[in-house]
Amino acid sequence: MIEKYELEKDISVMYVEADSFPLGIKAAFEKLEEVIPGKEERTFFGISHADKSGKIIYKAAAWEKYEGEGESYGLEIFRIGKGVYVGELISDYKNNISLIGNTFQKLLKDPRLDTDSYCLEWYKGCDDVLCLVKLGDRIQNLNIPNPN
Repeated sequence: MIEKYELEKDISVMYVEADSFPLGIKAAFEKLEEVIPGKEERTFFGISHADKSGKIIYKAAAWEKYEGEGESYGLEIFRIGKGVYVGELISDYKNNISLIGNTFQKLLKDPRLDTDSYCLEWYKGCDDVLCLVKLGDRIQNLNIPNPN
């Protein structure tokens, strides 16, 4: 079921970019887990968007425990922006990976989306993933009457 979620502050993550999509995703997460310690204590994300040519760029990411952590491991940093997202939780996604793509196809049909946003997978434990796409700021202005 699609619901709204609000991130009250930016989340800083460190990431490894996949060589390809979707085939390079697993290798990107494996490389990330090799570089950072304590994977059992981490929150992981998948961040994807299409470039100008339509090619999907995918980042396997983990929440930074402290500012500058990613740089200390030689990793790139990405900031997941605060704001309102639409999303859907998928339980036991490993038994049907295609549910992630299907869910994003459904979420991307929402006309209120931020056109510059990205698809965000927020991994919740070992079995669940929350698929999110950010809503645009313009949605907050829809109910303001015209002053003229």
